[in-house]
Amino acid sequence: MNMVKLPFYAKASLTFIGLISLITALYIGSHIIVPIIYSTIIAIVLSPLVLYWERKRMNRVWAIITSLVLVLLGGLIFLGLFSSQLSMFTETFPKLLDKFSETLNGLVTYISNRFNVSPTRINESITELKNEILNVGKSSIGATIYTVGNGLIVMFLIPVYVFMILFYQPLLLEFIRKLFGKEHEIEVNSILTSTKFIIQKYLSALLLEATIIATLNSVGLLILGIDYAIILGVMGAIINVIPYIGGVIAVALPMIVALGTKSSLTYPLLVIGVYVVIQFVDNHYIIPKIVASKVRINALVSIIVVLVGGALWGVPGMFLSIPLTAIIKVIFDHIEDLKPWGFLLGDTMPPIRVIRIKAKRKEVQLTN
Repeated sequence: MNMVKLPFYAKASLTFIGLISLITALYIGSHIIVPIIYSTIIAIVLSPLVLYWERKRMNRVWAIITSLVLVLLGGLIFLGLFSSQLSMFTETFPKLLDKFSETLNGLVTYISNRFNVSPTRINESITELKNEILNVGKSSIGATIYTVGNGLIVMFLIPVYVFMILFYQPLLLEFIRKLFGKEHEIEVNSILTSTKFIIQKYLSALLLEATIIATLNSVGLLILGIDYAIILGVMGAIINVIPYIGGVIAVALPMIVALGTKSSLTYPLLVIGVYVVIQFVDNHYIIPKIVASKVRINALVSIIVVLVGGALWGVPGMFLSIPLTAIIKVIFDHIEDLKPWGFLLGDTMPPIRVIRIKAKRKEVQLTN
């Protein structure tokens, strides 16, 4: 049977249409797809623990249940400790707002004296901004309740999904092998093994990084005497998991707390200084040694996929962007026609000198 060879523009058009269709489907089905992806990743991480219990001659069902219970207990203990700190923060939040208002009034007085601007005009601008924020907040109450409700449903569904994926893991793996046939069995097994290895190593490295950053954040804020140092440090570490963007967002909340609780503007600047040092250590030592060694994705692609993940699925998409990109890279690296795309996603930088030599050789061949 003769295969019809399509011209480049036809291939490009079909690829573009397929890509748009895939993105649309991912966006529309986000409420179904995102929990399943999270459940799949959790199931892959828990798979060694389930195998451990099975080696202890435990029934597979009980091995899965035991693993899930242990993880849920650990999560509940963490949430309990975090909630106790958060409740203390919310109880004193009105006092924080009062102090923040005092600091803001002092800042208004300084600006009016320094730049000869009427305090009334500045206060009117601040009042307008407050009203806009309140209007947006009121309009988003219904959306927030809806989101929280969906979140509770998802939190209930994820353990069920994880249990089902772990229980039917042999069936799912055999289905994937049969789908691609015996002629591709070696490549499929290699992709599945590499994917499992990357997810397990990446998430364990990410957890270690978050623990280190939470400790550094908390210690730094405690040294500066910033209130709620531990909860702010932990929240900053969680947000910092989002590559490149999270580090910038994480510094905003402790700055606001420092601005509202301290009489001097020196403290917010010191908070920025502490977080800049921590980010420098994170980006130059922790990430390259702990995280980046597990997932070889270059910085440009990382930023793009984080933004795309946020646009498609919001904050959950930002957290999923790097692991999914790493899985895609593994698949690309094992398929001959897609290896150039896998190379593009990676962080292997070819020498500029080699590129120039190749370009000169082509010029010589063209002239001859």
